[in-house]
Amino acid sequence: MKSKTALIIGSSRGIGFAIVEELLKRNWNVIGTVREGKRTKLHDLAEKWKDKLQIQYLDITIPAQIEAIKSNFREEELDLVFVNAGAVNEKGMKETIGEVSTEEFVKVMVTNTLSPMRVVEQLIEKVHKGGVFGVMSSGQGSISDNENGGNDVYRASKAGLNMIMRSFAARKGKEHALLLLAPGWIKTDMGGEDAKFSIEEVIGDIVDTIVNQEGKIGLQYLDRFAKPVKW
Repeated sequence: MKSKTALIIGSSRGIGFAIVEELLKRNWNVIGTVREGKRTKLHDLAEKWKDKLQIQYLDITIPAQIEAIKSNFREEELDLVFVNAGAVNEKGMKETIGEVSTEEFVKVMVTNTLSPMRVVEQLIEKVHKGGVFGVMSSGQGSISDNENGGNDVYRASKAGLNMIMRSFAARKGKEHALLLLAPGWIKTDMGGEDAKFSIEEVIGDIVDTIVNQEGKIGLQYLDRFAKPVKW
């Protein structure tokens, strides 16, 4: 049986790296992206999986680089694209919207909201009909579930991502499985050591939820157990 092919954007470390590693173990062919510069864990993984893993360079905040990577793929070549992008403001959860600088707010919104959706717009045609195009969201992007406040900037960026993805789905969501994934609070550089679960404990569920969306046309906002998250 022919191996499926995935493009995982933002896979130098953390959840993105773990998604690549898990897909390789499941006999997928994977293209992982990193920013140009220093060597990453993904380079080490590529040496181990020489026939299954390719590395391409991409900074999703630079539109010209999105255009360039688009040209590397034929139409409907990919079974899965997943965009793993995330940034928090430097002062984190306690910084209110009244305190954050304009520059810092713009940086987080460009990284978490604008840039992932530019990738979706540019690369959707490279995924075969019925294939999966997923983006890393967060439970903190849920407006309905925001009862305690905090983390204003990050919440706004993920809520914005969710809204624009819904608009995209209304325009172009009739041929692909579109996914906003809320993985939960996990021990990563962003999640911190206080998070309840390690990546190793949750990555199987995360990848199951992503790949099992194949053929489920339209947009879903799900947690790592494939349960719907309130908008």
